[in-house]
Amino acid sequence: MGVVVRNLQSVVPLRRARLRADVETLRLIFGVQRFDMSIVCVDNRRIQRINHVYRRQKQPTDVLSFPFYEDLRPGKLPCALHRDDYNLGDIFLGVEYIMQQCKGTSQDLHEALTVVTAHGICHLLGYRHETEEEWNEMQQKESYILSEFNRRTGSRLEPLTKRCT
Repeated sequence: MGVVVRNLQSVVPLRRARLRADVETLRLIFGVQRFDMSIVCVDNRRIQRINHVYRRQKQPTDVLSFPFYEDLRPGKLPCALHRDDYNLGDIFLGVEYIMQQCKGTSQDLHEALTVVTAHGICHLLGYRHETEEEWNEMQQKESYILSEFNRRTGSRLEPLTKRCT
């Protein structure tokens, strides 16, 4: 299966092929190319609803991750014993929200989607940012992944800098 990119929104024009290619590069760098994951692109209304149901937050957001392995220690790959276990989980991208953020910073939408997806993959792999220590650990991982992505692709992506809980 690999990566499935679904676009369930029509607010923002999206090039799924480019996002899928960037996600394949990220999977290689993370060392999880054997694992399946899905990327679901949604609008503000849908991401807000998901955010409310799962996090009790009544606003849209950039990314929500739903790991298949909920108790994974950061940096450890899952021990997959059966074909069905080769699933990292699902990442929902709030494409409309991300586009609005890009307008404020003049950042390219597809670059922002790649950065936010890297953040989401970190969550699928057990990284959290509820404490200062967790945030620093996750920030280090994202910085490494994106610098390696930049080296391979000639991009200039920067990790997310906001400290969210």
